[in-house]
Formats: sequence, structure tokens, C-alpha cells
Amino acid sequence: MRSRDRAWPSPLVLSFIAFVLLPIAIVAVYLFTIAADQYVSEFRFSLNSIDPPRLDPLSLLAGNVSHSPAGSESQIVVQYMTSRAVIDQLDAALDLHRMFSPPEADWWSRLPRPTSIEGLVQYWRGQVDPFYDPANGTVVVRVRAFTPAEALQLAQAIVAASEQLVNDLSTRARHDALRNGESEVTHAETRLKAVLGEIRAFRDREGLIDPAKTAEVSGTIAARLKDELVRANAELSTLKSYMQDDAPSVKVLKARIRSLEGQQRVVARDLTDRDPNRDDTLSRQLGSYEQLESERRFAEAAYQHALHGLDQARANADRQQVYIASFVPPSLPEEALYPRRWRSLAVVALIAFAVWAIGGLAVQSIRDHF
Repeated sequence: MRSRDRAWPSPLVLSFIAFVLLPIAIVAVYLFTIAADQYVSEFRFSLNSIDPPRLDPLSLLAGNVSHSPAGSESQIVVQYMTSRAVIDQLDAALDLHRMFSPPEADWWSRLPRPTSIEGLVQYWRGQVDPFYDPANGTVVVRVRAFTPAEALQLAQAIVAASEQLVNDLSTRARHDALRNGESEVTHAETRLKAVLGEIRAFRDREGLIDPAKTAEVSGTIAARLKDELVRANAELSTLKSYMQDDAPSVKVLKARIRSLEGQQRVVARDLTDRDPNRDDTLSRQLGSYEQLESERRFAEAAYQHALHGLDQARANADRQQVYIASFVPPSLPEEALYPRRWRSLAVVALIAFAVWAIGGLAVQSIRDHF
């Protein structure tokens, strides 16, 4: 009986076998005989803008400087890479269910079938690992797949989707930046066209191209008539000094003076008639035209100002355009990096040994108390 009792291993040895050696053996069998190889394609890029940011001296002293000119956009791209939006886009082109559930993949590492979109999103986040490094403003992405070609294909598809996202964001930001400027230009252009239409209608209604020039000509005529009238009156005074009033020369000169005075009254009436019932006087026409011309000049100035503002907004939007600068493009992997067999086995061994040791100490402590 004693020899048989001595042949059985002690409980400590049995527990070590059950909680340490057996899990290690099971995991080793899985890792080295069952687990499918997974290949990693890595790429790196940064988001740059045409106009680099101006560094604030206070930020330099505080050490709070972001080397990336598009840090917020980089974080948006990183979040997009793990979102359902990119999965829906790539699944339609690559069939992610087929790519992540190949026949050669083991049951533990492949995507279960059937699976919901939520399950695909969760699995995707384990296969695609994007990381934004604010220290140098770069984005590092590691993509895993069960074949080298599929890892490269998936990485290239993610790059293309990210570029499309950045272009869409830049286009949307540019459109938003130019929207106000374009609206102001449209408003100013509409106002200018309306004023020009009023001027055209005024010219058609009054039969005058430029009342200012017409008034200038009328003023010249009035001045000439006044000069002629002054000369005629002077000549009449001279004739009366040695001729009778009924002399033919005096009569002719008086008739000419009356004609000049009549012409002068007509010109003066056309220029400044105070009759409120008349709308065709040149003074009123000139006042209306000058008001329209003032509105035209103001509308043209507002239109030019709006065009200048739109040009500045367009130039600023062009300088702030963001683009992806890929300095490490996706490449075809040659060796499988996953699963990390020896590292995983070592982690399992440490955990199993720690659990066994803690459990043994706990059991021994209980025995000592009882």
C-alpha cells in the first residue's frame, strides 16, 4: 500500500501539470500546428497643406507645437479607417467576408460565418491598426490578411479610400469657404444689373444718352446767346446815338435782339423750368440721371469689392487644401508576422505559472489556518 501511495504524484505536481503544462501544451499545439499565418502590410503617410502653418512664439516656448499642418484631419482619417463607412465601401469592392474567412484559416483567427455587420466591424478593428503620432504628424497603418497579396490589396484599398475622404473633406471645406463670397458676388451683380437696367430704361424714356453732356451743350448755347445778346445791345446803343429809332438798321438789330432773347428764354426754360407739371426739363432729367449714375458707381464698387473678396477667399482656400503625402507606400510582405508564436507561448506560460503559483499559495494559506 505504501509503494502504491508513493507512486502517485503529489497534488502540487498534479496541479502544476493541470494548470501550467497542459495549457502550454494546448496553446503550443494550436500555435505551431493549427494557427494560420497572417501577413502584415504597413504604410505611412502625413497630411500636408500647401500653406504651412505659422508657428506661435509662445507655443514654441511652451513646447506645444504640432509638426503636422493637418493634425485634426489626420485624426479624422484614423477614425475613418476603423469606422463602418470604410468597411461598407471596401466590402463592396473586395468582399471582406471572403477575404477574412479563407479555407486555410483556422477557426480561431478567421471571421465567423455567418456574421453581422457589427461583428465584421469588430473583427476589422483587430486586422487594421491605424495610429497617429502627434510628435511628427505621421499616420502609421498596419493591415493583416491571410495572404501577402490580400494584405497588399487591402492596404492599397485603404489608402485609396483615405485619399478620397481627404479630397471630399477639402472640397467641402473649400465650398463652405467660398459660399459666402459667391453669395456676395451674386448679390452685388444682381444689384449692378438692376441699376444698369434703370439707366437703360431712363435713356429710352427720355431719349437722352448722357444728360450731363446735353446740359453742357445747352449751357454752351446759352452762354453764346448771352454773348451775342450783349454784343447786339451794345451795337444797338451805338446805332441809337446817331440814328433814329425807325431807321432800318435799328429795326433789323431790334428784331435780331428779340430773336436772341426768345432763343435764350427757350434754352433757359428747357434747362431750369420751375413748372412742377413738366418732367422733361433738363435739370430734372440731369438730377435723375446723376442719382442713377451715383447708384451705378456704388454698385460697381460693391461688385469689385465682392470680386476681390472672392478672389482672396479662393486663394486662401487653395492654400489650405489638404492632401495625403504617402512616404512609405504599402508593400508586399514576404514573411508572416502573426501569430507571434513564441511570444504568445511565453505569455501563456507566464500567466499559467502565475495563476498556479497564486492558487497554490492561497490553498496553502487556507490549510495553515485550518
